[in-house]
Amino acid sequence: MEQTYQYAWIIPFIPLPVPILIGVGLLLFPTATKNLRRMWAFPSILLLSIVMIFSINLSIQQIKSSPIYQYVWSWTINNDFSLEFGYLIDPLTSIMSILITTVGILVLVYSDNYMAHDQGYLRFFAYMSFFSTSMLGLVTSSNLIQIYIFWELVGMCSYLLIGFWFTRPLAANACQMAFVTNRVGDFGLLLGILGFYWITGSFEFRDFFEILKNLIYNNEVNSSFLTLCASLLFAGAVAKSAQFPLHVWLPNAMEGPTPISALIHAATMVAAGIFLVARLLPLFIVIPYIMNLISLIGIITILLGATLALAQKDIKRGLAYSTMSQLGYMMLALGMGSYRSALFHLITHAYSKALLFLGSGSIIHSMETIVGYSPDKSQNMVLMGGLTKHIPSSQISFLLGTLSLCGIPPLACFWSKDEILDDSWFYSPIFAIIAWTTAGLTAFYMFRIYLLTFEGHLNVHFQNYSGKQNTPFYSISLWGKEGSKRIKKNCRLFKIKNSQSSSFFSKKTYRSYENLKSRLGPFLNIIHFENKKSYSYPYESDNTMLISLLVLGSFTLFIGSLGIPFNQELDILTKWLTPSINLLHQKLNNSMEWHEFLEDSIFSVSIAYFGIFLASFLYKPIYSSFQNFDLINSFFKIGPKRGISDKIINGLYNWSYNRAYIDTFYTTSLIETLRGLSLLARFIDRRAVDGITNGVGVLSFFLAEGIKYVGGGRISSYLFFYLSSLSIFLLGLYFSLFYFILHSIFQLKLS
Repeated sequence: MEQTYQYAWIIPFIPLPVPILIGVGLLLFPTATKNLRRMWAFPSILLLSIVMIFSINLSIQQIKSSPIYQYVWSWTINNDFSLEFGYLIDPLTSIMSILITTVGILVLVYSDNYMAHDQGYLRFFAYMSFFSTSMLGLVTSSNLIQIYIFWELVGMCSYLLIGFWFTRPLAANACQMAFVTNRVGDFGLLLGILGFYWITGSFEFRDFFEILKNLIYNNEVNSSFLTLCASLLFAGAVAKSAQFPLHVWLPNAMEGPTPISALIHAATMVAAGIFLVARLLPLFIVIPYIMNLISLIGIITILLGATLALAQKDIKRGLAYSTMSQLGYMMLALGMGSYRSALFHLITHAYSKALLFLGSGSIIHSMETIVGYSPDKSQNMVLMGGLTKHIPSSQISFLLGTLSLCGIPPLACFWSKDEILDDSWFYSPIFAIIAWTTAGLTAFYMFRIYLLTFEGHLNVHFQNYSGKQNTPFYSISLWGKEGSKRIKKNCRLFKIKNSQSSSFFSKKTYRSYENLKSRLGPFLNIIHFENKKSYSYPYESDNTMLISLLVLGSFTLFIGSLGIPFNQELDILTKWLTPSINLLHQKLNNSMEWHEFLEDSIFSVSIAYFGIFLASFLYKPIYSSFQNFDLINSFFKIGPKRGISDKIINGLYNWSYNRAYIDTFYTTSLIETLRGLSLLARFIDRRAVDGITNGVGVLSFFLAEGIKYVGGGRISSYLFFYLSSLSIFLLGLYFSLFYFILHSIFQLKLS
């Protein structure tokens, strides 16, 4: 066992060869690398599978013997300063490693088909593998400096992946927004790290916590400065986990490919902020003001995320606000000191939300050829409906994830969310009321998404959706330029034209891969997947994409059994987290009796069912009767005007649809202000600073231009001007001296 822990340092570096080899291959053998581009999915999945097996082995050993292992080695030693690098293996590390690898593998399998027609296929897998390396390095770090290094690498990967389709203005703006917003939190994180090093003189977690505890106990540290440094550390987590007020980047991050949303914006990267707070909880727990701040930010984010998800039309943006709200539940749990509940919800939510995002990708995959005009239209829920009969497997998986997020037993999120809701009553009744109300809102907006997508009928503007009309239609593919294809349907040929897209490596379409595929024949068909076909009606995703949905659906069904609260023997999660819980000096026994569990769960499940019923009442009948894009408004505008109530409902709807006007506020107060200051600085720089410099140059030019006409080339003229000037100068000097002497004599006479 000791030997296994000693080799754990290799975990972050196992996926690293893939981006290195892809880069070297494109540099040295570009043609061969592009021709065999589909081959790179196999090593990416294989290497991440090795990490998963390693992580599961470490987790099993921790559950059996509950050890915490840390190994460090000196990197820089200079007088009193010593910087050490190392790795820390504890329950939190193993939980995050398993999440990263399991979800990562399923996303890579899914992406091999989803991204097959994208000319940036190689770039996608290079970015994803490098992201896995960065995230694994983050969770295994043993000190704050190491965490900050990998923290920035994760942010860089997020920037590259969000802006993967950088030729789209929306994607380019989204990645810039994510980068800038996270830089705000990261700057606070860096200042907090430096502040705590100034207080303790150490970056290592164990030494850091022990020294700080002694300083606080002996009252040897300024409490205000300590609180400030802790708040700055928390700012990094606020930005990375999309907590209020630095949440604005997450919905826009949905401009990236859907597998990216599933991996980094649902299961792993946005969980990095939760991981950081959990890692530093022994520090935060001794500073009551910080714990109150964490719980306050968490409860605000819970309510804000849920209310902003109510009126979204883009399916991925709705899921993004749902992610924001669920991350708020985890932050609230950490602020309450409920370490176990927060990590439990982190696990269950990761698999459920990854299932929902990949399910939404399957929906978009089927709709983008039909709707065709632009990516936002293929993601617009009000242009969908009636998809159940066409994509039943995706519908079942999406329904499973929806029920889990609503908190319906026995699915995963029911167990974890119910724990957080119960703990909130003991912390603050006000927070508890908000958290329970938001649980009902979660059920409402999640079933709104489900009903708009799968129930009812298709919008009347897209009647060729049924495939009965034999008229040409056009498609903009999310996967790039495919050229013209012809498919046979109802004994007719349909010509499908796809929009052009730019490639990162080349503007050519890789035909050589098709030649290679025709030569190798069945071998490639076994290893790889067929190209995406085009239909005139929604079609189910390929089996390789459905396999990922099936596995994630299984996790969603059974992963909640890790933390069964009414049977101490089956409560694997508590055994797993025992070392960390002991470090926080919390109680280990989390079990309850059957009747207590039923009493608590009946109330939470009733709230969830009420939200589902309300969503069904508002959306399902109207969606089947009225073909209107704005469903909520259509419901309240049918019939006579309803006066004040109608205005209130419309105001709330507009408030939710326009993201609470927070983006507008930031644009007005920050962006436009900074832009005005920049214009003022440019004016001063160009007119004042550059103006003086340029003025001196222009003046010198004119003086020289005028003086050059004085010279005639005759020495006698030069001597005349020289002697004249000298005479004038001497005469002026003589009169000045004469005046000075007379003035002095006059002053002496007066005195």
